Amino acid sequence: MAGSMIEVTDQNFEQDVLKSPTPVLVDFWAVWCGPCKMIAPAIEEMAQKYTGRLKVVKLDVDQNQGTATTYGIRSIPTLLIFKGGKVVDQVVGAVPKSEIEKRLERVLAE
Repeated sequence: MAGSMIEVTDQNFEQDVLKSPTPVLVDFWAVWCGPCKMIAPAIEEMAQKYTGRLKVVKLDVDQNQGTATTYGIRSIPTLLIFKGGKVVDQVVGAVPKSEIEKRLERVLAE
């Protein structure tokens, strides 16, 4: 599914995120979350823009509480950027697309 976001779950998080050869942006969200819906178009654009350099995935915190608890997700939307199986950056809340891109560019440049 290059260039589009994929859903991850507690069951496939390790394989799709922690073992990914490329950096991964994980969007922790929920269906009822208004701010999550506000940033969704920007996240989708980034999935297209960074195809091949970055994997973009979504994790529904209501359906996958194990992973959300593991990473201490208390507010959504929360974006975690993983590189080499480790969290290298975090963005909490509905921030401007430019802020998310700035964080991604920094991680991708390393």
